[in-house]
Amino acid sequence: MRSIWNGAISFGLVTIPIKLVNATESHAVSFRQIHTEDGGRIRYRKVCELEDREVTQAEIGKAYEDADGSMIPITDEDLSQLPIPTARTIEIVAFVPEDRIDPLQMGSAYYLAASGAPAAKPYTLLREALKRSNRVAIAKFALRGRERLGMLRVVGDAIAMHGLLWPDEVRAPEGVAPEGGVTVRDQELDLADALMDTLGEIDLDDLHDEYREAVEEVVAAKAAGERPPEAREEAAPGKVLDLMAALENSVRAARESRDGEEAGPAEEAEVRSLPPRKTSSRRAPKETGGKKSTSTAAKKTAAKKAEPKKSTAKSGSSTSRSTSRSGSASGSGSASGSGSAKRTAAKGAAKKAAGRSAAKETAKSTGRSTAKKTASRRRSA
Repeated sequence: MRSIWNGAISFGLVTIPIKLVNATESHAVSFRQIHTEDGGRIRYRKVCELEDREVTQAEIGKAYEDADGSMIPITDEDLSQLPIPTARTIEIVAFVPEDRIDPLQMGSAYYLAASGAPAAKPYTLLREALKRSNRVAIAKFALRGRERLGMLRVVGDAIAMHGLLWPDEVRAPEGVAPEGGVTVRDQELDLADALMDTLGEIDLDDLHDEYREAVEEVVAAKAAGERPPEAREEAAPGKVLDLMAALENSVRAARESRDGEEAGPAEEAEVRSLPPRKTSSRRAPKETGGKKSTSTAAKKTAAKKAEPKKSTAKSGSSTSRSTSRSGSASGSGSASGSGSAKRTAAKGAAKKAAGRSAAKETAKSTGRSTAKKTASRRRSA
């Protein structure tokens, strides 16, 4: 890397020869001005107003314009002889904690490279001292015609210097913040915290300039005679009527993005009254115990299966057996069943006795008629 300034670091009585190197570079796409009618380049020529002719860079110097418009020439030799110790020296004036530096003051960044072998030892000493103290060095130096303020800190194994604005060059934020009377609720702060937690942290190395990439795509397409890519249509942001709704939508969208889901277009953060929920008039059916219904069904099935066997047995047996069985079955059930069985048994016994007497009478009458027929046959013979 090419150095832009040579000098030394003044660290008390220690002097460290160094070279100043730019630590940053711009990757922005630059454009040229052209004449839109014919595409010709528009150039700025440096012309002397007195002679009305173009002059070269070697003929150009510096001058200070006085209040009356007169020019006071200033040469590089005049600037090099300035009576200040920082003309070629980065003079360290203090060591402070890094959080004492307002980021608004920070400007261009440079690397300080050790110039030659003699600078290696004091350079390493300063670097390690900054590491162990966890502090940064505040220094003054002169660059490009003016004295500047700088902050020295350790970056890896090198010492970097950030150009700082002087404190009086930083404007006070007057009239920038909103006027008083704004109240933030705790619920809104909780949602803001949830949104910050959901977004989480990010590796700054993963960030890149999407605008520059898009410009390069347009340039490449036009150079190839193709149509430049069109911009994606984005939904216009709706009017935020409720900060809570906006925060809730933001947290939901951030979570979907973190989960890898494609979130839809952002909806307007409006508050709308939801219709009342319809309550069903039907009540939920009561739960029926499985065991109870199963046992009842089993009993009914067993009773149906037992009925045909019972009827078959009754048809195949005599009246007396069925009567006695029914009597015994009813007797085993209850006291009323036993009384019914006794009455049935008594009726059965009476029927049997009547049957026997009827049989005897029938036999007698049959015998008498048979005897009379036999006697009449004998008489006729």
